[in-house]
Amino acid sequence: MVTVSYYCPRCETLAELERDASLRDKCVTPDPLDGWTYLPAYELDGDTDPQELADGVELVCGASESADDGCGEPYYLSFVRFENGEELDPRTGTVDARFDFLR
Repeated sequence: MVTVSYYCPRCETLAELERDASLRDKCVTPDPLDGWTYLPAYELDGDTDPQELADGVELVCGASESADDGCGEPYYLSFVRFENGEELDPRTGTVDARFDFLR
């Protein structure tokens, strides 16, 4: 296990998590990605790799894993996800929307 640092995307308070050295981090965002499931940081025990349990980790800025008081807002560490051997893009919807504004 290694200690990995993440910054709150709102106030840049530093948080540290004990993680497996094999990281598949995608991004840290103020809002959860659509379709991703998150494990609260307080449920991490340091022995289990969170990548095996969820698609990401929900952190609360200023909680016990943070270095300072922080802003108190949740933020989300999202892992890379694959489906049928291809990386999923969280910004791509599953249904194609079509708009006809000329009607």
